[in-house]
Amino acid sequence: MPFIILIAALVPLRYFEVWKFADMSWWWIVGAMGAAFIWFEFVEQLFGLDKKRAHNVDEARRKARIAATFDKKRK
Repeated sequence: MPFIILIAALVPLRYFEVWKFADMSWWWIVGAMGAAFIWFEFVEQLFGLDKKRAHNVDEARRKARIAATFDKKRK
């Protein structure tokens, strides 16, 4: 996510030639985009970060379902 925030900040700063970003090469931004692509396509899968995030969502859904079931039984 930091890559995406960095890219979202650098593109307008470079395009509108703000401060020291006016002299920055577009290749730095393209490089940041390439790094973000590599991170989200390969590194996350390599370390299982994408599965961990999906597992956390499933776990939260399971806990909500259990809580809803016990609330119905108490009424």
